[in-house]
Amino acid sequence: MSDPLFPLSLRDIKRTFIQGDRRLEVLRGVSLDLRPGEIVALVGQSGSGKSTLLHIAGLLERPDEGDIIVDGKSAGAAGDRERTALRRRFLGFVYQYHHLLPEFSAIENVMLPQMLNGRSRGQARSRAAELLAMVQLKDRSDHRPGRLSGGEQQRVAIARAVANAPRVLLADEPTGNLDAATADTVFRQLLSLVRDTGMAALVATHNPDLAARMDRTVTLKDGGLS
Repeated sequence: MSDPLFPLSLRDIKRTFIQGDRRLEVLRGVSLDLRPGEIVALVGQSGSGKSTLLHIAGLLERPDEGDIIVDGKSAGAAGDRERTALRRRFLGFVYQYHHLLPEFSAIENVMLPQMLNGRSRGQARSRAAELLAMVQLKDRSDHRPGRLSGGEQQRVAIARAVANAPRVLLADEPTGNLDAATADTVFRQLLSLVRDTGMAALVATHNPDLAARMDRTVTLKDGGLS
């Protein structure tokens, strides 16, 4: 069993895909510990399995073998209901595309996951306003996504991802759709949120400059981490 001080531990994760008569071993025994307040870059060539690893770490996909330990609790063999509860309580997600709900304002997009977790509307609005201020969108909180720039939309997505105070943030190319200057702004605010909240973060990126600004880098190659 992993040390419960680690918000997230992966133990000997294996994942194979069958394509016709071919077996594609994407993950061949991957192990990783994330520490509180640490931001780790996950790098590797396209098709190396970074997204698969993030989906398994986030309890969105099951490995063929191995265990995922979230806040000291084994989730590898857990049922769907328990995995959903762990995911909603302890994990936050940011994707390359923001996936905001277009019919709701920025602040409402950040309120919704909180209300699904049982917070009152007033509590959710107060927390959402605080988070949008942290990502420098206080004056844009009533705007719907269509009136926000790409970088602003991604900052709302980051605020939404941490709204329920997860212990772990998983991000899949969070600045991949942004120009260099906007990516830098979004990434600085992502770093700041991780540092300020003490959560752990695993960030898949193709950008070596962003990877170099994180606490450490792990490389996925030939189904293993180095």
